[in-house]
Amino acid sequence: MAGEGGGSEQLDPGALSAEQREKLRQFKIKTRIENEKYLRSHPEVEVLLSEFLRDVCLKRPADIREFAAGHFTNPDLPVLIGAKMQENRDKD
Repeated sequence: MAGEGGGSEQLDPGALSAEQREKLRQFKIKTRIENEKYLRSHPEVEVLLSEFLRDVCLKRPADIREFAAGHFTNPDLPVLIGAKMQENRDKD
């Protein structure tokens, strides 16, 4: 992936003006805040990702892309995530 000529090989912070850098900084802050709000209002995302990572670590698939495709297209996934979320609520 790295070094495959995907665009900007080297970042040049000097290429932006002071105003552009400040706008970029503000955009990054705003984006982080929006992402945090979204994730806090959707706890299923954390459960979904943690269960996926747990399965990857336990099963150590040779083809991670194929494994991920199978994992996220499992028709029972919503039920499994709902059950895990309920289990987490019961612990609290």
